[in-house]
Amino acid sequence: MTANVLIVEDDRKIAALVTKNLEAAGFQCHVAHDGRAGLALFEQMQPDVAVLDVMVPGIDGLQLTRTIRRTSDIPILLLTARSSEGDKVLGFEIGADDYVTKPFSMLEVVARVRALLRRSSRTSQQQPLTHGDIAIDPDTRQVRRGDRTVELTTLEFDLLYFLASRAGRVYSREGLMEHVWGGERVVDDRSIDSLISRLRRKLEPNPSKPMYIQTVWGAGYRFAKVGS
Repeated sequence: MTANVLIVEDDRKIAALVTKNLEAAGFQCHVAHDGRAGLALFEQMQPDVAVLDVMVPGIDGLQLTRTIRRTSDIPILLLTARSSEGDKVLGFEIGADDYVTKPFSMLEVVARVRALLRRSSRTSQQQPLTHGDIAIDPDTRQVRRGDRTVELTTLEFDLLYFLASRAGRVYSREGLMEHVWGGERVVDDRSIDSLISRLRRKLEPNPSKPMYIQTVWGAGYRFAKVGS
């Protein structure tokens, strides 16, 4: 089945190049040139992945990401001229899955879209996990805490399952980045810290005193062993 890609980019030349290369790779593209039109297109088509420029008029790409995250966990790739560490961390804080800084190669954009779709659609041969009141199903990629469903992005789920399936083991930030984003990435240590903070806010009874996702000072993070 052909994957549908929502592209929101106000630079029409860049939008045309991204569209041309993604369509050549077999994707179906739908383009908007401002945030409001992009949101309307998102609600109309329910895409499989979104490629959003941060600096678009109307509703900017960051606000569009926040809005999409209220109802959808589709992979989101941000395109931006901003390259500071703080801007990247903010993108991940609000729910983006990957980040490409302009100028970028079109081959890189295609590769990152493919990688995001592989992660979001893959099935797992591993068994569901239960730790305390948290239940994780790798086949449906659903997480429940007690009787409540917890909505996670692709990145959040991947990181949670990786840690929870290896409960008690400590992983460095570098090791976690390698697992979640792979070798080609534009992220840094603070991106993992941001992702951990998001998971704690969604899963922990008291995020300031985490029961599950614990910091091991000077070493990294671990998912604590909790009785099922």
